[in-house]
Amino acid sequence: MQKSVRYNEGHALYLAFLARKEGTKRGFLSKKAAEASRWHEKWFALYQNVLFYFEGEQSGRPAGMYLLEGCSCERTPAPPRTSAGPAGARDALDKQYYFTVLFGHEGQKPLELRCEEEQAGKEWMEAIHQASYADILIEREVLMQKYIHLVQIVETEKIAANQLRHQLEDQDTEIERLKSEIVALNKTKERMRPYHSHQEDEDPDIKKIKKVQSFMRGWLCRRKWKTIVQDYICSPHAESMRKRNQIVFAMVEAESEYVHQLYILVNGFLRPLRMAASSKKPPISHDDVSSIFLNSETIMFLHEIFHQGLKARLANWPTLILADLFDILLPMLNIYQEFVRNHQYSLQVLANCKQNRDFDKLLKQYEANPACEGRMLETFLTYPMFQIPRYIITLHELLAHTPHEHVERKSLEFAKSKLEELSRVMHDEVSDTENIRKNLAIERMIVEGCDILLDTSQTFIRQGSLIQVPSVERGKLSKVRLGSLSLKKEGERQCFLFTKHFLICTRSSGGKLHLLKTGGVLSLIECTLIEEPDASDDDSKASGHMFGHLDFKIVVEPRDATPFTVVLLAPSRQEKAAWMSDISQCVDNIRCNGLMTIVFEENSKVTVPHMIKSDARLHKDDTDICFSKTLNSCKVPQIRYASVERLLERLTDLRFLSIDFLNTFLHTYRIFTTATVVLAKLSDIYKRPFTSIPVRSLELFFAASPNNRSEHMVDGKSPHLCRKFSSPPPLAVSRTSSPVRARKLSLTSSLNARIGALDLTTSSSSSSPTTHSPTASPPPHAASVLESAPADRAGDSTELSPCRSPSTPRHLRYRQPGGQATDSTHCSVSPASAFAIATAAAGHGSPPGFNNTERTCDKEFIIRRTATNRVLNVLRHWVSKHAQDFELNNELKMNVLNLLEEVLRDPDLLPQERKATANILRALSQDDQDEIHLKLEDIIQMTDCPKAECFETLSAMELAEQITLLDHIVFRSIPYEEFLGQGWMKLDKNERTPYIMKTSQHFNEMSNLVASQIMNYADVSSRANAIEKWVAVADICRCLHNYNGVLEITAALNRSAIYRLKKTWAKVSKQTKALMDKLQKTVSSEGRFKNLRETLKNCNPPAVPYLGMYLTDLAFIEEGTPNFTEEGLVNFSKMRMISHIIREIRQFQQTAYRIDQQPKVIQYLLDKALIIDEDTLYELSLKIEPRLPA
Repeated sequence: MQKSVRYNEGHALYLAFLARKEGTKRGFLSKKAAEASRWHEKWFALYQNVLFYFEGEQSGRPAGMYLLEGCSCERTPAPPRTSAGPAGARDALDKQYYFTVLFGHEGQKPLELRCEEEQAGKEWMEAIHQASYADILIEREVLMQKYIHLVQIVETEKIAANQLRHQLEDQDTEIERLKSEIVALNKTKERMRPYHSHQEDEDPDIKKIKKVQSFMRGWLCRRKWKTIVQDYICSPHAESMRKRNQIVFAMVEAESEYVHQLYILVNGFLRPLRMAASSKKPPISHDDVSSIFLNSETIMFLHEIFHQGLKARLANWPTLILADLFDILLPMLNIYQEFVRNHQYSLQVLANCKQNRDFDKLLKQYEANPACEGRMLETFLTYPMFQIPRYIITLHELLAHTPHEHVERKSLEFAKSKLEELSRVMHDEVSDTENIRKNLAIERMIVEGCDILLDTSQTFIRQGSLIQVPSVERGKLSKVRLGSLSLKKEGERQCFLFTKHFLICTRSSGGKLHLLKTGGVLSLIECTLIEEPDASDDDSKASGHMFGHLDFKIVVEPRDATPFTVVLLAPSRQEKAAWMSDISQCVDNIRCNGLMTIVFEENSKVTVPHMIKSDARLHKDDTDICFSKTLNSCKVPQIRYASVERLLERLTDLRFLSIDFLNTFLHTYRIFTTATVVLAKLSDIYKRPFTSIPVRSLELFFAASPNNRSEHMVDGKSPHLCRKFSSPPPLAVSRTSSPVRARKLSLTSSLNARIGALDLTTSSSSSSPTTHSPTASPPPHAASVLESAPADRAGDSTELSPCRSPSTPRHLRYRQPGGQATDSTHCSVSPASAFAIATAAAGHGSPPGFNNTERTCDKEFIIRRTATNRVLNVLRHWVSKHAQDFELNNELKMNVLNLLEEVLRDPDLLPQERKATANILRALSQDDQDEIHLKLEDIIQMTDCPKAECFETLSAMELAEQITLLDHIVFRSIPYEEFLGQGWMKLDKNERTPYIMKTSQHFNEMSNLVASQIMNYADVSSRANAIEKWVAVADICRCLHNYNGVLEITAALNRSAIYRLKKTWAKVSKQTKALMDKLQKTVSSEGRFKNLRETLKNCNPPAVPYLGMYLTDLAFIEEGTPNFTEEGLVNFSKMRMISHIIREIRQFQQTAYRIDQQPKVIQYLLDKALIIDEDTLYELSLKIEPRLPA
């Protein structure tokens, strides 16, 4: 009897309970009974792989259960029905869903089920299928087969290994046997040697044995080494060594290239010029050759040896040891100090030699050598300047991939530290070379050359076209030539402004620049800018009306020549304001520096450069500021990151004011602060100027005069810190008769002239002469009398001091009693007194202020004057170049007006300061709209012209000129604040940057007009002629420097609707196609518009660049760098990059075209009825030239 199977009933009931509560699928199903055609409705619950059924939904004990693992479920058709019974019942049974659960083992009958709805039946079948674990079983079967296959492979390998092991054992046995035989044979051979000495051939069996042994040893070694090598290749050490080797290989390539450059410098220039210097008619002397090339030949020999050592190290690869090479090289690199120190002088000598035509011709012949690859001698002389920094970068990268336990780690670190120390020593010379690189480019453009551009302190500010008005004696304008129509053509000048000089050039027909013979190079220290003519000057009033107040004067008073006046005419009021702002900025910066030199060097050995250098806050990083290595125009490190407070402190530092810092600050201040904060700081510096000077500077200021400090700075307060003071009037000083000198604010002195050497003469009240020795000091309270001297005695060397300061008015002299001049180093007149005398003499009357005694010793007076000058300087720059700030912010405008009115109420205000304040007030108060400038709204009104021209009647020149005029009007209407913050990429771009969006819209409309005009023609020849005409228009736009118009037309011609017209393009001439390729190459976006940037760099305004190029640059800067660091500091390096782009844009915006508007042409260009949309254009293109069948 078979035993029944036991199971745990309690566990089954627990599973049934879980199935009722948490079952995967629950519900009523009809179950077919064992008897045929009988169905019972049960309540089923599915839990995991067990299917329970109950008598009812409320039943607590299951009626049965099924294990579903390994089962399958399939749908079955409805069983056939007998005709008995009502028809409705039969239909209801037919609509029910039948399915059967088949079990995978024998002895188990299938489970037949049905449900009322088809959807429920499908859900039950899916749930049962998942509970059967069919997929898992299939996967298990597949894995089992793989396992069996792998087991078979393992068994096979085991058998093969056993066979190989047996073979090895047999071979070992055979080897041992053969060894014993060899030993026996050797013994036999030794015995038989006298009889068989002629048998030299080795036994073939021995050879076989040796081959087997060699094979086995090689196989075992290769297997072992393969494992070792694979493990090492995957290790981090190997990866680091690979990168290190790559750095070394790159270093060897760079060294090879550098040696090649030095070889060209020595063999292509130095040695041939030495030979030329030894000829009968030498174009250059040996001294000049030595001065130009310095020790470049020694540098070449040194690096040839170093390069040979590097190549020898590569022969020992992969073991690359370089530290010993650097140990040999380091002591010899000091020769670079001589090269860098004299590099500026080298370039200056080269520029002087190039004035010789024979030398210049010979040099161009050498530069034409194919080995030079178009590079000039200056380029080769610059290469050694960057070699030491290149070594430092290479060593830094090497150390980054050199393990700390590496044998040459310490040697490389030592070499890096020594090179950094050498680099710091050479840093000043290198920065000087960087500064003059741009100046050299301008110097090459000038045919005669320009020595002052080789001065490293020269910083380029701006350039542009101005018209020089001819003048005659006494600065009066020649009214005969003013009305001449050729004035614009004959008087047009290319002007270049630098921090210390102003260049005026003429342009020849070949494009070369020529300095004016008289007044071509103006030293700004000798210049005075006259912004507005005097009301009493009839000639100035006449010229103002004649030129629309677009003219301004530069009065030049050379030391050893007759003063003269340069009258320049700007194209527009906006450009005039920009030029005057920059020129006055440079002049005031020089004068303020000279004044601070006077103040700090009067009775102290501490010089101003030393004072600035000793102020750690100007060059050392701190928690709220970080500097870069690049120097600005004031020879102070540029700011990289800084807090807003430190930026405002730099803006109001009285010791210096960098022009590039001021431009950057005013362009971008709204990103990190507000105009109200900036104005509050300027107001504070005017009212309390001493708060702007750092404590260290104040200590140096009062270091030499403790009595003054104790007298004026008791309890930290000074009677002169407040501007509410009253004092007797100053010295009565005679006015100069020259209206030109009446406007000169003499605040500067030359570097080699002290204010103590002023040419002031005094006469004693006593009639008896008094003799003074050169070393004797005059009485401290000697009375002095100022007297006027005629201008023709300005060059009298017998009465002038040998070191007369250029800031001293020519009509003032200081005479000692007895007529003998006092030694300049012992003049009793203090800087404050000299400053007061000079400025009072330049004024109209004597405003109330300090008396003689007070001004003689009052350095605070000079500081206040410098502070006032600084505030007015910043405000003038702000108002003239950033007038939009005040047009959009009326509250800011009123606050500035109030501040300027407060300045005008200052009783001690100098005449020059009063005039500058009045000019700023006038510029801020008047609605200065440029009459010659059209506005964007004027363009729309032009479309009201009664009749427009058609394309056929317009010439290419007319179209190009009017397209250029429209493009420039739209381009210059963009305010610079729209370039901040990527507003053109935001959702509300139309509100944030309306003018940029209008520019983009205008570009698209012009491009659509070109494409629509071409597609309007039905015949092929007319379309080809239209294409040729538009290409000609684009070429004229290129000649007019309208590269935006070039891109508008080329973009239209490259549209798919036009580009696909093969028959039309076949009719276009080859010359037109070649011209179009040239234009496309110029405005191509490859290399970030590399060709277009180079073209814009070499062209002079007016010009219309492609705005999208600048927007791409700004987007790249905005996305790549944040505005603030993690510490909350302003990223001023980013502000500087943004400001550089904005300045370039505004340079092209400020210079207008001199093109007359033609309303009929403009109406044609702005007629939107001629424009066809993109889809219609493509449909027309398909209609003109259908697609070819595939």
